[in-house]
Amino acid sequence: MLWYKTWLDTRSRFLAGLALLLLSAGSTVLIYPQVAQLLPTVPETALTGAIGRQVREALELSRTFEGFVWREWFVNNLPKTWALFAILLGAGGLLSQASRGGAMFTLSLPVSRERLLDIRAGAALSELLVLAIVPSLLVVVLSPSIGQSYRLADALVYSVCLFIAGTVLFSLTFLLSTVFTDIWRPPLIVVCIAMCVSFMEQAIQGLSRYSLFGVMSAESYFRDGAVPWLGLVITASASAAMLYLARVNMARHDF
Repeated sequence: MLWYKTWLDTRSRFLAGLALLLLSAGSTVLIYPQVAQLLPTVPETALTGAIGRQVREALELSRTFEGFVWREWFVNNLPKTWALFAILLGAGGLLSQASRGGAMFTLSLPVSRERLLDIRAGAALSELLVLAIVPSLLVVVLSPSIGQSYRLADALVYSVCLFIAGTVLFSLTFLLSTVFTDIWRPPLIVVCIAMCVSFMEQAIQGLSRYSLFGVMSAESYFRDGAVPWLGLVITASASAAMLYLARVNMARHDF
């Protein structure tokens, strides 16, 4: 019953995210033939600095389907949209519901608060795993329709790296939701932190593959064939620590 109730509480956010990501994945694949046709007509860029470097890299990667999909889907569209819904799924919970006069029935059940929190976290993480993998599988399925192919193994590696590293954003929002009673402050704080991290990664050349979003996009795997194991271990450990702190915080609250 508790799992079903959690599903009812989060299904609108999950289904909206799934629909948006599926649409984005499909458009990423289907637009590539037009991109490939336009590439020979694009003049050499005269831009210098970080912007010029990014433009030249984007053009170079777009010359192959694998490079185009990695940059447009696994670096840009998927991580940014997925991260937004990870933050949204981490927001809310018992504390914000109780502050508005809700959650009294749930808290009266013969189940510990830690168990309630575990169920909510487990349900949200399961939904995030689906959001990371299923849209990427659509890329593999649709590729033959434009005369291209994309390896299933690569799609799974990128998706799993996104999920493991990206749970840091979910876990931080989840933790803050046991600190603040309003529903909007935790996601706004995490969005601001994520934007600052992203800007820092873009500003410091050479940092991207070792950063949070670099691990989420598995840049080292794309460029060198090396799975970012260290980054995955660090982010997974940080997520586990924050989820544990969330359990401790919830146990201390007096409703």
